[in-house]
Amino acid sequence: MKQWSMKIRLVVLLLVMVSLAQAQDGNAGILEANQKVRSYFVTGTQLMYAIGAILGLIGAVKVYSKWNAGDHDTGKVAAAWFGSCVFLVVVVTVIRAFFGI
Repeated sequence: MKQWSMKIRLVVLLLVMVSLAQAQDGNAGILEANQKVRSYFVTGTQLMYAIGAILGLIGAVKVYSKWNAGDHDTGKVAAAWFGSCVFLVVVVTVIRAFFGI
């Protein structure tokens, strides 16, 4: 008997929840999400530029320390750090052009 009353309560609760839930317009939700993502883009690009600047400084210090130590792979390390900074700038530019922001 106890199991039946629990099941009945669960069914009644689900029916109340379904009757209270209202469907929203999917198109309005998608447009709102699009607008919010576009509003965050400027902040995101500034954040990526800041990350690129920090990575550039770290890379410069690492390359300088390798150069002073006389390591033979200094050019390879410099190219890798420089390439990562350029990649960040290119990604931001491509995303801006792709989404028309």
